[in-house]
Amino acid sequence: MSRLFSLILVIVFASEAVSALDFCVADLKGPQTPAGYTCKSPANVTVDDFVFSGLAKAGNTANLIKAAVTPAFDAQFPGVNGLGLSIARLDLAVGGVIPMHTHPGANELLVVTQGKILAGFISSANSVYYKTLNKGEVMLFPQGLLHFQINAAGVTSVAFVSFSSPNPGLQITDFAFFANDLPSKIVETTTFLDDAQVKKLKGVLGGTN
Repeated sequence: MSRLFSLILVIVFASEAVSALDFCVADLKGPQTPAGYTCKSPANVTVDDFVFSGLAKAGNTANLIKAAVTPAFDAQFPGVNGLGLSIARLDLAVGGVIPMHTHPGANELLVVTQGKILAGFISSANSVYYKTLNKGEVMLFPQGLLHFQINAAGVTSVAFVSFSSPNPGLQITDFAFFANDLPSKIVETTTFLDDAQVKKLKGVLGGTN
């Protein structure tokens, strides 16, 4: 019983010590764990760890999806490590799209700052929620649900997205199916697409097999 009590005291004091930290700036040279990066020594922390300038510049949209996401996650912005939040910039050229994707580790909040964006998500009950968002409008995407963003204007559209995690994770459905070496026969069986469609999509997205 005394051993159990001692163990409980150790756990309590350890958790209090962690919660007493003002911050845990990521040590990008150290290991990354499921809980985030290990902390940089406070003696080496500077104001630059809490400032990120990368979102001021538009991302390069000269690509297949005509879109760019500029992240300010813990790997780019060490100050957010352990704080339960992060942000990114989304640039969508005319015709640009962020395909169906999920963030397994975070909720997402999007605010449009330029143009118009058609955005939506699908619930686990397969209910669909989508709307064309104008400048200044905000939309929420719950954690783990499939969602998308499409440029709905005749000009480049821009949004900023915040997340409830310093590393929200990302899986793009199209790439998960067609940008790897999963055998085409399995893809065809699980998606009900025919062989020609699967091979075409693998060709476009870089998949094999």
